[in-house]
Amino acid sequence: MTSSTPTTVTAVAPGRVNLIGEHTDYNHGLCLPYAIPLACTATLTVRDDRGLTIASDKGEPWSGSLDDVEARVVTGWPSYVAGVIWALGQDGWQVPGLDISISSTIPLGGGLSSSAALECAVAVGLAGLLGQDLDRASRLHLAEACRRAETEYVGAPTGGMDQLASLLGAADHAVFIDFADAAPVTDLVRVAFSAADLTIVVTDTGVRHSLADGDGGYAQRREQCEAAAAALGVASLRDAGIDDLGALSDPVLLARARHVVSENARVVETVAALEEDRWADAGTLLTASHTSLRDDFAVSCPELDVSVAAAVDAGALGARMTGGGFGGCTIALVRRDEAPQVTAAIDAAYTARGWSTPRQHELAPSAGADLIPGDSAPE
Repeated sequence: MTSSTPTTVTAVAPGRVNLIGEHTDYNHGLCLPYAIPLACTATLTVRDDRGLTIASDKGEPWSGSLDDVEARVVTGWPSYVAGVIWALGQDGWQVPGLDISISSTIPLGGGLSSSAALECAVAVGLAGLLGQDLDRASRLHLAEACRRAETEYVGAPTGGMDQLASLLGAADHAVFIDFADAAPVTDLVRVAFSAADLTIVVTDTGVRHSLADGDGGYAQRREQCEAAAAALGVASLRDAGIDDLGALSDPVLLARARHVVSENARVVETVAALEEDRWADAGTLLTASHTSLRDDFAVSCPELDVSVAAAVDAGALGARMTGGGFGGCTIALVRRDEAPQVTAAIDAAYTARGWSTPRQHELAPSAGADLIPGDSAPE
């Protein structure tokens, strides 16, 4: 630390909605997420020792030291914070002892990437404390460090989409990401929902999941995709075409591969539909994505399926689950003046089944992670 660097910074990082392109990132494929107004805020204050404290409005506080981080013994929700410190330390950053305070408006485990937002808020805060730039190249570096934190430190085998969406998001834009190479290729795609009098209704089913719980869900799907690619003789399912899949004799591997290959095609078609204001076509693609995730990838659940069906029946242009699955949220592309009837239909469908009323939001594409200006910001 030098006299020109701050001793306290506050950073905010958004969660994300994935419009389309689910379970494609770790298959070197395509996806189209956007940052949302719900976000995680992290305030980092430098200590004069190697101590580390992490407090949150969502979990029990943790205290220890940077030695615990380096020894990789931090567990539970604080491991996401420790993982970022560890990953950036591996990259040569001289991270000091810290007191870190976390708050978040993102539902935990709801498929809106609360974990990546936590990681990115801490990473941006560290960049501010250490005088690092927050240009595009630096954001890409931070996204990769956060991905490693979640994959290597926490143990959740995610693909990197969430962190890129949180760090690269922009108002009224989605982030097109191509994971074909080791360094993802990204571009902003204008998503003119408001100008077209449309909105995205996000329904939180209340069913919670964990990508690092080791129950054979997310990790199993990733292993099955790798097995399918190996059986096809390709490096990843990104290199397979729909006509190649007949070579798969295992019905489970065939179904998993069919989802990934068809989902990549749907991402390309959705980008074209958005750029040409073909909203009905975009909606049809969203619903087709859900059908594929439900039937071929088997990551849906009754609450997600009912939410999607109720939204479409009530007039939504299309709907799908978003996130890793096994619970979480759905999204519906809706004409703005029809949003109340769509949300009411979903509520009624849940009530009819004796389920708790879901929480619903209208979430527009929003800005990506950044430092909060003020006394805590670097000069």
